[in-house]
Amino acid sequence: MAEFDSATYHTAAARRKRRFILSACMMAQFMAAVESTIVGTAMPTIVADLGGFHLFSWVFASYLLAQAVSTPIYGRLADIYGRKRVFIAGATLFMVASAACGFASSMVPLIVMRTIQGLGAGAIQPIAWTVLGDVYEPRERATVQSYLSAVFGASALAGPLLGGFIVEHLHWELVFWVNIPITIAAMVMLAVFLTERLGTDRQEVDYLGAGLLMVGAGAMMVVLVQARSLDSTTIFVLLALALVSLAGLAFQEKRTPEPIVPFKLWRKPIIVVGNIGSFVIGVLMMCNGAFLPTYVQGAMGASPAEAGLALGASSVMWTVGTVGAARLMVRSSYRAAAVVGGLIMVAGALALLTVNPSYGAFWAASAAAILGLGMGYSNTTYVVSVQTSVGWSERGAATSANLFLRTIGQSIGTALFGAVFNFGMAQQVAGADDEINLLMQPATRLELGADEVARLSTAIGDSIHSVYLMAGVLTIVLLGLAFCIQAGLSPVRQPAAGE
Repeated sequence: MAEFDSATYHTAAARRKRRFILSACMMAQFMAAVESTIVGTAMPTIVADLGGFHLFSWVFASYLLAQAVSTPIYGRLADIYGRKRVFIAGATLFMVASAACGFASSMVPLIVMRTIQGLGAGAIQPIAWTVLGDVYEPRERATVQSYLSAVFGASALAGPLLGGFIVEHLHWELVFWVNIPITIAAMVMLAVFLTERLGTDRQEVDYLGAGLLMVGAGAMMVVLVQARSLDSTTIFVLLALALVSLAGLAFQEKRTPEPIVPFKLWRKPIIVVGNIGSFVIGVLMMCNGAFLPTYVQGAMGASPAEAGLALGASSVMWTVGTVGAARLMVRSSYRAAAVVGGLIMVAGALALLTVNPSYGAFWAASAAAILGLGMGYSNTTYVVSVQTSVGWSERGAATSANLFLRTIGQSIGTALFGAVFNFGMAQQVAGADDEINLLMQPATRLELGADEVARLSTAIGDSIHSVYLMAGVLTIVLLGLAFCIQAGLSPVRQPAAGE
């Protein structure tokens, strides 16, 4: 097993190394965060060039599925073989697949390469977060996590702009190649500046557990992401496969000495609360990301640019919330930071419930910004509390499990809120898909009569209002979770095993 000596970075000279390590991890965060937004901006052009519009959604789903199911496996491998080795292996796979995506001649090869790209991406973000948990003291972790969140917010704004520029002035292949030099730089910097000692003891990798996890989680994710396009028989078979595989995983992990998913971590209350909290945050992320632009464009009649700015306000305030949480949890406690975050999210959900088409996009952006601020507070608190509750040998598994559950939450949030929205639309304007497509674009919106615009806009507004009502209930659940955190724990009052 790899070992780590945190004292390596306590000397004045060695602290300078941390700056390069931090820079490398921020690059890794940018790579992971910008990938979907930059590709999403270019997809209409890619489809026009390659064809295969019916496979459109799989360009995204294949990447996200592969990334999600591989994340916990990379986390555990990083605990066994060291962060550096596993990060470089995953980043190399990501880089090679990214290069291959640009050479795709049709949609099917592109989807295959996106799947491989996602398998590599599963190593990038969780290991970057884990490395920073290694090289920084507990009281510093919250602050450096805010730097990663700042990169996340910046990428949410930069991705669409960069993607649009590339498509308009260059060629779509570059949206896949733009990350390659960043990937190389991150790998080189970690290889040079990250110091790990590799132990002489050999440990077996739980390959059977890894396989069962990928099959079980993969089948479940396919159902969550693609439920609307699958028939009932396929859904039943996939759910049965997921149930059998995950049951087999639970049995396997109890009998193997080095489980790929160490369930013993769930014996710690702080990890249970932190992981459930991240899951709920993942669900809530989709009420902003998936439905705010639809509300702004469909119900309000605003432009795509205004919808993008409204969504960007949430990302920017997420970063602000992360900085606030970093300071509060060190000065006070995890519970205080989580409670503040929960209260702000409840306020954000209430603000979204009051949004009215007549108020304009600025009001919607303000409400989304409040929700984003609360997410920044809450997410940072739960991640840092989980990281600090374990020692080096379990930090990779703990961090990746936390991020994995947030991803699962996003998938369930998409399915859950989508079902609520579709039910509302079916009750009011069933069979009006073509008209709704016209409504969503300012240029074609004019083709509809005033009465039809009003009817469709009202239906969209009412349906999304139901989504926000459900989101409000979930923010109350998240606030309740905050009070479940043991009082008094903080980054400086939570000694981790093995530190």
